[in-house]
Amino acid sequence: MEHEGHLHPISRIVRDVNSIFGEMGFSLVLGPEIETEHYNFDALNIPADHPARDMWDTLWLKPLSDKNLLRTHTSPMQVRYMEKNKPPFRIIVPGKVFRHEATDATHEAQFYQLEGLMIDKDISLGHLKGVLEQFFEKFLGSDSQVRFRPSYFPFVEPGVEVDVLHTTKQGTKWLELMGAGMVHPNVLKEVGIDPSEWSGFAFGGGVERLAMVKYGIDDVRLFHTGDLRFVNQF
Repeated sequence: MEHEGHLHPISRIVRDVNSIFGEMGFSLVLGPEIETEHYNFDALNIPADHPARDMWDTLWLKPLSDKNLLRTHTSPMQVRYMEKNKPPFRIIVPGKVFRHEATDATHEAQFYQLEGLMIDKDISLGHLKGVLEQFFEKFLGSDSQVRFRPSYFPFVEPGVEVDVLHTTKQGTKWLELMGAGMVHPNVLKEVGIDPSEWSGFAFGGGVERLAMVKYGIDDVRLFHTGDLRFVNQF
């Protein structure tokens, strides 16, 4: 018996997210999965001796002297794009990222991330909050509940974590979906953008976690098992 094919839930989420941000004027940008130390760390205000590097469990590629790695986040595309484009602009960058870490219900060694960047004049944290609240309202519905908590990321200042109320068969709890904040002046200077003239925000979140909240799924590992009993529900 033949069955009609359909999109994987991750592909569905990426398509929906692209559509929502596209309506808000964001352009889609893609980047390489094999990155350099410069773009993955140094240009994002994370030098070699910075303790924040421990936040990313990096998979380095041999020979180590080349300093290439499997990107640990989609944030390198912030720098790559700003090097070649003059503001104002707003972009989103979906893509696969890799981290050498133990897996559990909310963590995977390889997963998909969505990066967002907006640079313009007089951009504030209020613009970031407004954009993300509008996104979640369209993505999850008008009754979605979102909260912002202070946090630290080297490439933004100030930084926040973005949580959404997540309901599954096991109950309801807050689930961290994104890290975000105002682009650090050092990152802007690195690409030749004057932080006294321009400002902006950036955010990054896991696509699988977005799917978990939208579909009420309680284990991120289900997306990568290849189990058709799971995939065919979508």
